[in-house]
Amino acid sequence: MKYVIVQGDGMGDLLKRPTPGPSALEAARTPNFDRVAGAGEFGLLHTIPKGLPPGSDVGNLALFGYDPRDYYTGRSPLEAAAMGVKLGPQDVAFRMNLVCLAGSPGEETMADFAGGHIDSPTAAKLVAAINAALGDETFQFYPGVSYRHLLVWRGGLKAMACTPPHDISDRPIAGFWPKGQGAEELSRIMRASRDVLANQPDNRARAAHGHPPISQVWLWGQGTAPAIPTFKSRYGLNGSCITEVDLVRGVATYAGFKLIEVPGATGYLDTDYAAMGRYGLKELAHCDLLFLHVEAPDEAGHQGDQAEKIKAIEQVDEKIVGPLLKGMPTLGPFKILIASDHATPVSLRTHSPDPVPFALATSEQLRGNGRRVKFGESEAVRSGLVIADGFSIVKRMLA
Repeated sequence: MKYVIVQGDGMGDLLKRPTPGPSALEAARTPNFDRVAGAGEFGLLHTIPKGLPPGSDVGNLALFGYDPRDYYTGRSPLEAAAMGVKLGPQDVAFRMNLVCLAGSPGEETMADFAGGHIDSPTAAKLVAAINAALGDETFQFYPGVSYRHLLVWRGGLKAMACTPPHDISDRPIAGFWPKGQGAEELSRIMRASRDVLANQPDNRARAAHGHPPISQVWLWGQGTAPAIPTFKSRYGLNGSCITEVDLVRGVATYAGFKLIEVPGATGYLDTDYAAMGRYGLKELAHCDLLFLHVEAPDEAGHQGDQAEKIKAIEQVDEKIVGPLLKGMPTLGPFKILIASDHATPVSLRTHSPDPVPFALATSEQLRGNGRRVKFGESEAVRSGLVIADGFSIVKRMLA
């Protein structure tokens, strides 16, 4: 038996939307999603336990089959694992975004939490400059992908309140600097990064080429290293993972999954969906379970761009799920799960803890004539099936 989890990051929307009209999932043409939903189980999945932040860290832990209430220690330790950065028991990791601000000093707004989707080689140079100027035995800075990077505070503090920058898009940043014990150190680094970045030739060149220069770093998502058992020790299966982002790589690393690199998988709207589908089908010949994660719907949701989110969802359906459904029967019996880690409503431009639609079907069910179903929030609600503990969907799939 082969198992596939297709995770369209942030595909979901609010169950009760502020304006009439379909959600992105409901408006998108998704014949393959619909086929899986009509053949098997279809309903709502609560991936975010009450009291935990509605982020991809919590949601992906659940979709890998781990109860976030037991294993979640913060976002950045997962990204550190993906980057090969070792954390001691007293070390605290922080996500470090390269961000673009707008407005006059003291009145800045968060113009772009994603740093204009800066390319990784340029970003690495900027992070290296920050590490050279601000790094020491206590604070160390590591480059990641595009705007997503890492700060490790050796023997640091973690109880301060830090705001994710995507929660304050186009809003004044003045009220959202770190707060609590240790916050003054984070604020010092964030402010000092402005002068470092302003003097970097690569950053000045961005403006000369029509790209927004990086204004400063933004620190958030802190945590210590978790103790996560491997997927094989829990479920007896070998897993492989295709993803474009360090966060999901980190969860997969802790879970003991093999990481599959796909050329052209960018983590943005221009990602090569077809290549991800091809590599996924190829890898299924060598593993028991494939976790295939696509970031693009979440990026479109953060931009508040309904058209781009619809397009991203349709690409996942056509170029990933479609080829998988066509090719997997040659590998024998299989089960496929389609879900997202959380909702990223275009009306909010940030994450929501709303439950998300899911569909789970077997190869045998898919050979029959299923129900006519539209994969989306409204019909998922009408199905009446609600799974309260999202992490249990993996056991349900493997049963």
